[in-house]
Amino acid sequence: MSKAMLIDTSKCIGCRACQVACKQWHELPAEYTEQRGTYENPPELSASTWTRVLFFEDYGEWLFRKHQCMHCAEASCVKVCPTGAAHKEGPFTIIDQEWCIGCGYCVEACPFGAVHREPPRGTAQKCVFCIDRVTNGLKPACATACPTGAIQFGERGDLIAYAHRRVAELVAGGYSQARLYGEKELGGLAQMYILIKPPSEVGLPEEPRVATTTVLAQWLGGIITAGAIAALPFWLLFRRRKELLEEEKHSKVGGKK
Repeated sequence: MSKAMLIDTSKCIGCRACQVACKQWHELPAEYTEQRGTYENPPELSASTWTRVLFFEDYGEWLFRKHQCMHCAEASCVKVCPTGAAHKEGPFTIIDQEWCIGCGYCVEACPFGAVHREPPRGTAQKCVFCIDRVTNGLKPACATACPTGAIQFGERGDLIAYAHRRVAELVAGGYSQARLYGEKELGGLAQMYILIKPPSEVGLPEEPRVATTTVLAQWLGGIITAGAIAALPFWLLFRRRKELLEEEKHSKVGGKK
């Protein structure tokens, strides 16, 4: 059995303790934000914001959803990565920063918009499922911080069994659209949701699909990109050396006059 998280949106109160815990544990820098007429802050995921609570209002009723990388079993980012930087470690999808060349294929391929690339390094960044904590017997930081139990962590099979019971309770309580999201999508997600609204109403694709980009073409493109990046410093050095030689030549000519 593999580890996973289950987010019960019916229990989330939008306190954003998970956002703070993620920032603190991973020592991610703060971002400049401004008022945009919404309670959501920051405005979107980024290379330095790996988890974020989304706010939805439906006829005066508020609904919140924690958004981050879903750690798909059939991960598009892994499929399109030309260097193997994006890879699976058990149920977790990890991007090796030493191998990432910043090509951005994973950013475009992710059906959940959970991968981002920003300066200064330009490498792709996202939630790592607190793999350093999980592999040492601890819960992810976000799950530890959640005050209502909306975020649960454990064996995936156990969480699925609980989720089906919880969905039945919600349906019986009047939430006719309650469902489990992530049990089978993209081969099974390591972050699943108990939803009380259709996925499309809380910013999730109804039927997420794996990227179909030709892997060979991506590998070739990645090799070309990597080669260009590796050659850039030498090209700049060569150009600068040529400029210095030209300056020296003109200086000598001027001196003779």
